[in-house]
Amino acid sequence: MTDRYDDLLYESGLTAQGCWDELDDYDKQAILKFGDLIVRECINQTNNFASIPMVKHAITQRFGMKNE
Repeated sequence: MTDRYDDLLYESGLTAQGCWDELDDYDKQAILKFGDLIVRECINQTNNFASIPMVKHAITQRFGMKNE
């Protein structure tokens, strides 16, 4: 998980009052996977733009994901 994920989890309230710590590993992985799926959906939406590689790179780097 990147610092940005930590920031977004905090902003969403998941880290408030130990909420994140109370989740089991399955729930934590599901939440992180959900975030990954949202980012990938954003990447897929860039297919209509001329500078696709630059946009994909920027998004994946922002969220610490491998560029696929």
